Amino acid sequence: MNIATSADGYVARSDGNLDWLTDRPAPKGFYGLPEFERSIDVKILGRKTFDGSVQIGARFGGKAVHYVFSRRPPPASVPAGVHFMTESIGAFAGRLRTQAGQNAWLMGGGEIIGSFLDEDAIDEFIITVVPTFIGEGIPLLGPKHRHVPLRLLGVQQFPDGVVQLHYEVRR
Repeated sequence: MNIATSADGYVARSDGNLDWLTDRPAPKGFYGLPEFERSIDVKILGRKTFDGSVQIGARFGGKAVHYVFSRRPPPASVPAGVHFMTESIGAFAGRLRTQAGQNAWLMGGGEIIGSFLDEDAIDEFIITVVPTFIGEGIPLLGPKHRHVPLRLLGVQQFPDGVVQLHYEVRR
């Protein structure tokens, strides 16, 4: 899991807007994201993230396989390399963990992140905290009573005040 949040814990505004994230100049190396992305074999998306990505012209393909979890049927036209999943998160994660060399990146909002967390299907979090309060929006985790202990693996501070926290989910 590699995701950016506002300082008050939101991954996007309520309407999905990321203006607070994209209106700032990023330092060289873009917080390590290009390097991280090169290590990824599988991208897991929620339906809202997929639809938003299509709307802004994101390209799918490359070496990473994309899995979209959705309760709704797939659109009429699905880009090559994108698979809509009907399998349970637990079964999917168990199957993925048996495949050697499969580094997965979960991309989405609090609902899908919480669903994967509830199924014990997230191993690590890299949370890039942007020094901006947005007041309301889509939280990092969907609301639900849960207790998930984390172990800090590292902290990196960037010149623009961004802090990146790297946690392991303790089991």
